[in-house]
Amino acid sequence: MKQTVILGNIITMDEKRPFAKAALVKEGLFAYIGDAEEVKKLGGADAEVLDYGENYIYPGFLESHCHGHFAGDRAVGQANLSQCIGTDYAKYREIIKEFIEKNPDSEFYKAAGWAESDEYVDKTYLDEICSDKPLIMQTGGGHSCLFNTKALEWAGVDREYAKRFGPELVHVYENGEPDGYLCEDPLFEILPKIPTSLEDAKRYLLAWQDIAFSHGFTAVADAGAEILYPKSPEAYYELEQEGKLKLRTYAYLMVPDNPDDPTAEVARIAAKRAKLSNEYFHVVGVKTFLDGVTEAHTAWQNQDYLDQPGYHGIERFNDHDKMVELITAADAEGLSVHVHSEGGGATHFMLGCIEDAEKITGDMDQRNVLAHLHFVTDEDIRRMGETGSIPAVPPLWTAKIDLPGGYEQEVRYVGKELADAAYPIKSFYDAGANVVFHSDYPVSPMFDIKLSIYMAEKRGLPQSILSGDTQRNLKESITREQALRAMTINVARQWRQENRMGSIEFGKLANMTVFDCDFLHDDIEKVAQANIIATIVEGEEVYKA
Repeated sequence: MKQTVILGNIITMDEKRPFAKAALVKEGLFAYIGDAEEVKKLGGADAEVLDYGENYIYPGFLESHCHGHFAGDRAVGQANLSQCIGTDYAKYREIIKEFIEKNPDSEFYKAAGWAESDEYVDKTYLDEICSDKPLIMQTGGGHSCLFNTKALEWAGVDREYAKRFGPELVHVYENGEPDGYLCEDPLFEILPKIPTSLEDAKRYLLAWQDIAFSHGFTAVADAGAEILYPKSPEAYYELEQEGKLKLRTYAYLMVPDNPDDPTAEVARIAAKRAKLSNEYFHVVGVKTFLDGVTEAHTAWQNQDYLDQPGYHGIERFNDHDKMVELITAADAEGLSVHVHSEGGGATHFMLGCIEDAEKITGDMDQRNVLAHLHFVTDEDIRRMGETGSIPAVPPLWTAKIDLPGGYEQEVRYVGKELADAAYPIKSFYDAGANVVFHSDYPVSPMFDIKLSIYMAEKRGLPQSILSGDTQRNLKESITREQALRAMTINVARQWRQENRMGSIEFGKLANMTVFDCDFLHDDIEKVAQANIIATIVEGEEVYKA
């Protein structure tokens, strides 16, 4: 029986034993946590020793909402525009051209990470870069995309297509011809059709696994695993069968907006769970979109946009009865519902649906997830706790910065009072909710444990990243212990895995992350500069700095 001794300053997130100096791992599980000398005795002379000295060992960090295929695709399959700060169309052109030159045999080109600004560009911008093959450029948030002429032709986006969705979703010139800009529903209809092979998808997922391990994450939730590639769940399954998947992935599979038969959609997903779920890839729920994003005027707000009177955003899944049916059908299958809910109107709608579904099911512990939560009323914060719903919040988005999609744009769109109250976190804790952090990587390019802890307390960026006052809504600051829980045990509860991971306790999976910093007690500015030392899965190092 393989045994490993782990030495270091262990922060367990176990309330009964919060600190230890050593742990013994047997067959991938914690067999003892406590004193170093006792652990060495129990391990015996043949035990492998991983000695991290005075570094700090945490339970393996958990990500509650990200996109694995998209992350790997951005890393190795497309031009990555996220390296630009703000909007830089000249630099974008250089990055895309360089990618095309390096991949001359590709039949379809993709770029992502575009930051929209008040400067509007249409298909002619991309036609100048590439006119003989399809080329698309997607925003960092993923809800808007620019197509060149060849891509529009490939996708069948013409005047009639534009009429079907309307000019808010398919932008057109005065003559009715699509200008190349698409957002929301048509985009998510088209993107999964981009030519991709199962081998490509597996390559993307392995690249994503490397990224996650190098950042300290040992398990993640893929929120819409097949959103960009319908066979992504099969790619996960095959990688696990091949022994290559070690990043535990808890998947939510996609349900379309206002489906004709919500119960049938849940049955379809339950069948996929039965066929594809194993130890490292497991389907735990369904995912759907309620709205879009504020910076694209597509988030479903409680009020009109200030710059567009009479318009409060895009209501994607907005059929109350169908959502109640979806929630109750998912509950019957032991699944939860995970929604994209950016604007306050979307959140208010969803909580009403959950309340009505709970009257039918009697289940107050379905662990439905509302992700992003940009603007939320006090009433809906209270309802989040009362319904047992899980707020997935992004501390990395809380800073007040003046970039495209940033604070000044929010003020123009929704007003200063609402912009200043954005992204509540402490209030959710105070309401008794099971708060979890998310990065939404790679939709958001920031994927960082230490900065999540820093920004959860400071509500702004470190001066080393951006000078000036970037703090916002400081009353929503939380403690560092709360922040650690929101990336460990609370996420494990989201997946009903709290008895297997999320803390360093006897019998749990021996997943750990090692940093050179005490996140609970070191100066907060030191936290922002912390370095990862190693990531451990089942007692074995899968990443070492």
